[in-house]
Amino acid sequence: MTEVAAKTVFLVDDHALFRAGVRTELDSITDEVRVVGEAGSVADAVTGIVRTRPQVVLLDVHMPDGGGAEVLRRVRPELPDVVFLALSVSDAAEDVIAVIRAGARGYVTKTISSKELVRAITRVADGDAVFSPRLAGFVLDAFADRPGSAPISDPELDLLTPRERDVLRLLARGYAYKEIASELFISVKTVETHVSSVLRKTQLSNRYELSRWASDRRLV
Repeated sequence: MTEVAAKTVFLVDDHALFRAGVRTELDSITDEVRVVGEAGSVADAVTGIVRTRPQVVLLDVHMPDGGGAEVLRRVRPELPDVVFLALSVSDAAEDVIAVIRAGARGYVTKTISSKELVRAITRVADGDAVFSPRLAGFVLDAFADRPGSAPISDPELDLLTPRERDVLRLLARGYAYKEIASELFISVKTVETHVSSVLRKTQLSNRYELSRWASDRRLV
């Protein structure tokens, strides 16, 4: 029987510990995928992807120097056959829509299991589109352009930085500051700083009000 070649994968995420964890998991559980490189910034990602020419790029949505959509804009014209699969802590409608419009073939959240991630990688490499269950509706709504579609922009929401949105989303789900810090690979002090900034920008006064504000904007 002919052996099927492993799908080659390039990891893009600004957290080195997360990249190391994903790489270790993928290397340990399967021969179906093979990690050929990784990067923690937009510039390094573009250079690395062009150099290694992987079949699939696992792409973080939010990075300090531009994010996943910027990587897509720079790489796709030169390497149109490379497939991008977003892998993010964010499941916000505007993040999903932005990266799909930029050219990603799928979008899964970091709650995905290792085996499910391998399946997602092989599926997008073979031409399928893959989304975490609740995210597909955002894309269908946005591209159908019908009443009730997922919001692409919100003036109040646009005041928040991507990291502030991540913190707010987890806060609204009931995460404690320590749990948010662990999930986002930041310090508790940084979480507190982001929460204070969100309260100031939204002119709200407590966690309960923030949770309702986030829910109204489909962030939760």
